[in-house]
Amino acid sequence: MPIDWRRSVLAALSLILALPLWAGPGVEAAVDFQLQRLDGGEARLSEFRGQWVVLNYWATWCAPCRKEIPELSALHRQRSDITVLGLAFEDPADTDLVGFLAEFDVAYPILLVDVYQPPAPFGAPKVMPTTIILDTAGIAVKSFLGPVTGEMITDFIDSAAAP
Repeated sequence: MPIDWRRSVLAALSLILALPLWAGPGVEAAVDFQLQRLDGGEARLSEFRGQWVVLNYWATWCAPCRKEIPELSALHRQRSDITVLGLAFEDPADTDLVGFLAEFDVAYPILLVDVYQPPAPFGAPKVMPTTIILDTAGIAVKSFLGPVTGEMITDFIDSAAAP
């Protein structure tokens, strides 16, 4: 089943205009929500306590999102203290996502976001991609609006973790 790009873009735009948007760090409590994994089962953010968590909102139609996938995969593979979670913010059939992810050799878990009910407290992203970093206690401490590199993420985490 081919992806209807116009439908996905219109759905994303309508959500961006209609939902309250999370502006960045400022959430003082640990964040916890549960999402469906693309490969089956569910994942809860609290499962990753003790690690830095990089939440990356992305979509297959987003060119900058595609560009950052190799760096996020390398980061996920290289740093045992960091877990990258891809938050797929679109509504194509799962088989379309599986093919896309195989083509891009994504190394990190992909969680499926319901574009009509995105997880609190973040809601719909302001821009694509959006990356949110949670510290080891699960508190949102940094957000990047737009593309990121592995170096940007590790520089932030290493400076925040330094005594």
